[in-house]
Amino acid sequence: MIDHPRLEQIVREAGRIAMSRWPGHGHALKVWEKEPDSPVCEADLAVDAFLKRELNALLPSAGWLSEETADDARRLDGELCWLVDPIDGTRDYIRGRPGFCVSVALVSAGRPLIGVLDAPARGEYWMAIAGQGASRNGQPVTSSQRTQLAGARVPADMLAKVDADLITVDKPNSIALRIAMVGADEADLLATLRWGFEWDVAAATLIAREAGATVSDAFGQPLAFNKRDPRAFGVLVTAPAIHEAAIARLAERAARLS
Repeated sequence: MIDHPRLEQIVREAGRIAMSRWPGHGHALKVWEKEPDSPVCEADLAVDAFLKRELNALLPSAGWLSEETADDARRLDGELCWLVDPIDGTRDYIRGRPGFCVSVALVSAGRPLIGVLDAPARGEYWMAIAGQGASRNGQPVTSSQRTQLAGARVPADMLAKVDADLITVDKPNSIALRIAMVGADEADLLATLRWGFEWDVAAATLIAREAGATVSDAFGQPLAFNKRDPRAFGVLVTAPAIHEAAIARLAERAARLS
């Protein structure tokens, strides 16, 4: 159905377009706010336009849902849909930090079939195919297998006092990369307690799941994609054995914030 080598070429080229404008290499960059506290830059739009053209040519029957494109309800009419975040982790990108990636997922019947992340400043290319495992730079990845919540590694800048028994590890701005960290056994738990969009997590949650992690929303319910309203409250990605304990710990906060 999909020409996987061609898909990789497209996503890697999108990463090269991002790098050609990245301030981390000294490039000047136009940045503005779509809305308060929501930065966007010229590279977001350039990568989005490239991906829309090339992915639509690769699979003309698929719909399109992207952070940087006006939503078109016709995406709900077909069996397949591309979910794209042209630069996930824009804050790191515009600050010249490497914690950003291009995120592309192909979704069918509410579930990702393919998930790809290209993090060019980190030299990382992640890929997962449903039922076929996940890889980084061509090498299989296996998720954290931690059995106790206490001591779990969390990609975060800081933790609430109630979570003082957890351990912070490096936190890229990209939520997709933080999710992938659990899939690569570089973190044990990733949780958000806010409304977020499908394009942020579709590819990465497939990578984590195919690597063996357990994935849900903040309440422990399955995530669904290509919904009419492309939002969900929170995402929780953990080593399988600590998922229920994480849900229990977050339950009161999730109920209060949702």
